[in-house]
Amino acid sequence: MASSHNHEHDDGQLADPSCDVAHGHEAAATGPAPVQDKVLVAVFATHVARYLLQYAADAGYHAVLIEPDPARAEAARAFGAELADSLDAFAPGVADVVVTDHHRDELGVQLRDALNAKARWVGIMGNPRHEGPHLKALADLGVPAAEISQVHRPIGLNIGSRRPAEIAVATLAGLIADRNGKPGGFAF
Repeated sequence: MASSHNHEHDDGQLADPSCDVAHGHEAAATGPAPVQDKVLVAVFATHVARYLLQYAADAGYHAVLIEPDPARAEAARAFGAELADSLDAFAPGVADVVVTDHHRDELGVQLRDALNAKARWVGIMGNPRHEGPHLKALADLGVPAAEISQVHRPIGLNIGSRRPAEIAVATLAGLIADRNGKPGGFAF
């Protein structure tokens, strides 16, 4: 089987790029992912963040963690997380920022900084049936309502995820769909 866009299957039918990927010809079908153009920043070292960083790296993102607590940052470094102090290292409009803990005191500051850095996408995990604590945290910092409304909540695809790995998969799938201008789910 040739590794090009238009190779033929054994049955004589032309393959498409998605088929090439399924058969292990990702580089031929899509080319290497430009990591500098795909950055995922998980904020706060949580179980979900650990899976999210791993899966994002596997999907071609430059995956980094922002963890303001030094002890938690050191623990995250021990499991292999790449740490960043801020979003300043990334060009505006490139980073997708996912806040993985809505109970932290630093919540408002981290979200405000992500909005100020002009991240491509900013979201926070949380139960959509309850008002998000980010609303008050950002308002208390003087962030205008128009900017607060740019924070996505809930995030990810609604697949009924409950476990950290499932939540990470749903979150990353939602980000990939958003980057590709797709609705997610089963609409093709």
